Amino acid sequence: MFTGLIEATGHIEALDVVTAGARLRVRTPLAAELRPGDSVAVNGTCLTAVAPDATGFSADLGPATLQATTLGGMRVGQVVNLERPLRADARIGGHFVLGHVDGVGLVRAIRPEGDSHWIDIDLPADLELLVVLKGSIAIDGISLTVAAMAPGTIAVQIIPFTLAHTSLGTARPGDPVNVEVDVLGKYVARLLSSGTPEPNSRTPEPRHLGTPEPLPR
Repeated sequence: MFTGLIEATGHIEALDVVTAGARLRVRTPLAAELRPGDSVAVNGTCLTAVAPDATGFSADLGPATLQATTLGGMRVGQVVNLERPLRADARIGGHFVLGHVDGVGLVRAIRPEGDSHWIDIDLPADLELLVVLKGSIAIDGISLTVAAMAPGTIAVQIIPFTLAHTSLGTARPGDPVNVEVDVLGKYVARLLSSGTPEPNSRTPEPRHLGTPEPLPR
């Protein structure tokens, strides 16, 4: 589990296609603090660090990850957001991000306003009802607030610090982004879609438990 507060950025060093998947290599100083088997979020996708060293780490991408995220289309040199899992004794500064990408959105527009920027993102149709105004959403692993909504599109406002310290600083209209909606919305949608079971109208008959044994003196 993550918070959506990006610890560091890295650069794609290699993306090699292997049997029924791919292997990603990320160059980052953060790798010096990883051990083999550690979890790390790359653009909001929870991956397992393989062969970390002082300069970077590798991660294997299965078919499901390649289908559900943007990672299979990464370019060498591309900036990616990195975050290690939340510690139990740490403050939660963003929101609960599972690292399980729900779909891929598209950057529609980037509009400056003062020192900040608005980023309009087109959402997959099946995610639209799971997003609420002023609610949390993870875009490429970054915890953001939905500041405006229109049919099929959300807008988030990015402050200068976020623009300078995440991959959004290099984002352009038309770029795909990983989207993870708030997990609470997914559970609510699941409960509503499954229906509410009808209560049992028959009152169960009480069971006879017999006469209790006296306590020993």
